[in-house]
Amino acid sequence: MQANDPTLTSFIPTPPESHFPIQNLPFGVFSTAANPVPRVGVAIGDQVLDLAALAESGLLTLSPEVFRQPTLNAFIALGHQTWRSTRASISELLRHDNLQLRDNQALRDKVFVAQEQATLHLPLEIPGYTDFYSSKEHATNVGSMFRDPANALLPNWLHIPIGYNGRASSVVVSGTPLQRPMGQLKLPDADVPVFGACRKLDFELETGFIIGQPNALGEPIDIANAEQHIFGMVLLNDWSARDLQQWEYVPLGPFNSKSFATSISPWVVTMDALEPFRVDSPAQQPQPLPYLQQSGKNGYDITLEVALQPGAAAQPQTICRTNFKAMYWTMVQQLAHHTVSGCNTRIGDLMGSGTISGSTPEAYGSLLELTWNGKNPLSLADGSQRSFIQDGDEVAMTGWCQGDGYRVGFGVVSGKILPARG
Repeated sequence: MQANDPTLTSFIPTPPESHFPIQNLPFGVFSTAANPVPRVGVAIGDQVLDLAALAESGLLTLSPEVFRQPTLNAFIALGHQTWRSTRASISELLRHDNLQLRDNQALRDKVFVAQEQATLHLPLEIPGYTDFYSSKEHATNVGSMFRDPANALLPNWLHIPIGYNGRASSVVVSGTPLQRPMGQLKLPDADVPVFGACRKLDFELETGFIIGQPNALGEPIDIANAEQHIFGMVLLNDWSARDLQQWEYVPLGPFNSKSFATSISPWVVTMDALEPFRVDSPAQQPQPLPYLQQSGKNGYDITLEVALQPGAAAQPQTICRTNFKAMYWTMVQQLAHHTVSGCNTRIGDLMGSGTISGSTPEAYGSLLELTWNGKNPLSLADGSQRSFIQDGDEVAMTGWCQGDGYRVGFGVVSGKILPARG
């Protein structure tokens, strides 16, 4: 795929640590003070390429109206070949040796916006949101903590990708401040619950994939074709109220403990851009049932980090480093299982990976694991400690695939916690 050529360079400067070289070209939605109408753009270096303006100039074959939209859904609906050809055309226009855009200063002034001057919006209309539970290390840690360490995984976990239907209405874009949730919680020494603010607020380091090609009700997606249904990936923080969750999750699972907010990164990295970073997934034993069996490289080598910045601290502190390649259940397995009952999906549906944890303590993707449910608080550089998130804390997640001298990255998903209402 020419657009993935590691030797490509752009006339827009992209240093090696940039998340947005010419090999990436993620899609998002932005606006500016000068033009407050949300529209579709692509990230390149520290710039946003305005695709509506570019199409209006005649340099893209698609109608400008496809990109004069407040979400990516209309573009995604045009299908896999259009995603690929549009990315290829943009790549060609941004090459260091393509004079068409490089040497036309008037056009460059029209189609480029500095990212620092752009407001980034929720990139999708999200009809539905599902969150999975697909890290064996995370599931083992949680099972050891709350059940039996010798039998940490429930009997079904090694046979099916466990998931639950989340709340699409409370998915927000990175940078959106969030209020501490209220709800019922039962204190360890109490016989009855109380109503109050969450005392054990947590993050969950996840990624999410976006449905690009829907399936009809009653028509499952075969695992052999599942990749064609995925448009791209984002970073995802599945904020979790652990004390609300512990009280409510039996017998039907998470409800208010998860529904108050889910944050995603503003740039959607296409699966084509991630193609060079495929790796083998962990071996699965026992072998899954036939409808979940796959071959080839189905994991992705994505480095992930979480930083926490207390409200009074001058700098954030990295508290977790892990990698997406450790995930036991793959995205195509998740999608095949999600639809095997005949469940339909829609363009823009969001599928969370579940917490991504590695095998060592520094690779645990939640405070629940990093502090072992508060028993071992983290000591931070400013002298404070954290068992769970406090008011004023900001959590920022980032992730990237490392190429030879370049990175294909996701940017950042961040959120700051405000006090509970009342």
